[in-house]
Amino acid sequence: MTMIRLTIALGLTALTAACGKKAETPVAAETNQAAPAAAMSGDMGNMAMAPAATAPIKAKGHGKVTAIDKTAGTVTLDHGPIPEAKWPAMTMTFKAAPAVTGAAKVGEKVDFDVTLTGSAGEVTAIQKQP
Repeated sequence: MTMIRLTIALGLTALTAACGKKAETPVAAETNQAAPAAAMSGDMGNMAMAPAATAPIKAKGHGKVTAIDKTAGTVTLDHGPIPEAKWPAMTMTFKAAPAVTGAAKVGEKVDFDVTLTGSAGEVTAIQKQP
C-alpha cells in the first residue's frame, strides 16, 4: 500500500512540475529550422495532392441554372462531372460576367465554359441547350 502511495505521489509531483512548461520543438543544427514532426512519416502514396500549376484550366460543363445574382456577379449551376477539374457532379456558385448572368435564366439546361484557378471557377460563356 505504501508503494502505491509513493508511486502516485511521485507521478503527481512530475505532473505538477511539468505544468506550465511549453513543449520544445527540436531544431536541426545545420539549417536552424524545426525538424519534421514524427506524425508526418508514413505512407502518403495514395493521398491526393492539389496541382501546383498556377495557370488557369479551361473546362466545359453541362448543367442546370439554379440561381443568378446579377449584383454579386454569380451564377449557380447544378452541373455534371467536370473531368478537367476532377470534380464530381454538384451544385456550385461561380463568378460570372454581366454578359453571362444576362444570358442565362433560372431553370434552363445549359452548356458552359469555365476557367478554373485553384478550387475556384468563373463561367466565361454559357449557352442554352437545345
